[in-house]
Amino acid sequence: MTKKYEVAVVGEIFADHILSGFKEWPVPGTEIFTDKYMREIGGGAPNTACALAKLGRRTLLCGIAGAEDQLWLSRRMQGFGVLLDGIRYANESTGVTISISTPEDRTFFTYRGSNSQLDEYLQDPVLIRRLLEASHVHFAMPLTYTTARSLLPQLKQAGCTLSIDVGWQPEWLTNVHNLAICKSYDLFLPNEKEAEIFTGLEGPAEMLRAFMQSGISGAVIKLGPRGAATMLDGKLHPVGSIHVTPVDTTGAGDAFDAGLIDAFLDKVSVDGMLRRACICGALSTRVSGALNGLPTRKELDESYERS
Repeated sequence: MTKKYEVAVVGEIFADHILSGFKEWPVPGTEIFTDKYMREIGGGAPNTACALAKLGRRTLLCGIAGAEDQLWLSRRMQGFGVLLDGIRYANESTGVTISISTPEDRTFFTYRGSNSQLDEYLQDPVLIRRLLEASHVHFAMPLTYTTARSLLPQLKQAGCTLSIDVGWQPEWLTNVHNLAICKSYDLFLPNEKEAEIFTGLEGPAEMLRAFMQSGISGAVIKLGPRGAATMLDGKLHPVGSIHVTPVDTTGAGDAFDAGLIDAFLDKVSVDGMLRRACICGALSTRVSGALNGLPTRKELDESYERS
């Protein structure tokens, strides 16, 4: 059966306020100024959805934003070709992240805002019907055990393939109840630090072996500039990243996820999936901002030829 959407991406939506160029962190009670500021749609869900849409995938974004940001969100997301039928606009403000960076470090201040309603929204029958119309559903968020136990079987029964990137969520990663749920995903996408917390081990081979022994067969560990690794039939499959001079690594993991999902839908080999994911992640770092450097299909193909 032909599905309405190739991918539905579910997760938190933020209005990112990015201030950079500070020489040092201010002393409490003082004020410092910068001429480098950017306001952008943020969050793993918009980042991954935009990356998939830019590769030509018919992509639905699902989440909650403040009603006051509807025009801004619509214009920015539709500029990438992202479909917004899965967005609920709430009276509560859109989540906000303020990023302040110096040459040595970066600090984030975050307000969840309307994202606090997301778990309730995932029980909405209208949203569930939309998710059932997708070939693949990607969760750029941690699902609660109760929501996952209710929602995932419905998606599986409808023939949806599933992936998840929970991000930096130590409490979720150390909750034993989530172990059983992770077995339901076709792709489980932690970075190296998240995989260490989840398994209590170090090293891609040891962590992936622990995932396999726990029944999580679709784990892929993101290794940053070193590439990525997965395990198939007990054999480690590491793939290195391409060389780029990074300007901003914000959202690189989300672009990696998009490249992996794109290759998964194309049913390419395991090594081919990792290679495409690494290329997408690397290319996304070429300019400032999580969305501005996302590659087109043409750029992806050209990178294959050069690598």
